[in-house]
Amino acid sequence: MLVLFFKKSYDLYKEFYSCLKIFPKQDRYALGQKSETILMEILECLLTATGLPKAEKLPFLDKASGKLNILRIYMRLAKDIKAMDNKKYIFFQESVDEIGRMLGGWKKSIQPLQQSDLSFKR
Repeated sequence: MLVLFFKKSYDLYKEFYSCLKIFPKQDRYALGQKSETILMEILECLLTATGLPKAEKLPFLDKASGKLNILRIYMRLAKDIKAMDNKKYIFFQESVDEIGRMLGGWKKSIQPLQQSDLSFKR
């Protein structure tokens, strides 16, 4: 599952990178660059979480989840200001939603573990 999860995020970045080339110049270096940075931060959080023990993953998954929510807003804004067409917007929103569902599942799979870890420490 982690390989598929990372691949989806990686492919989303590649698709956005190609889309960034057709962003209007005034949007490419503001909204486009911010969105690209957020996508890179999501990838970094996922890679970091992958290499950690289960008990230490949650902060990185929470950060990735927050970045994903910001990315949703930036994608909607890009569509609304016509920096991105509706077809691309729909593709990106569906991809972000799918990654969000996968991320939520990953978080749920480790949260019971962390809750039980806390009860043993008391």
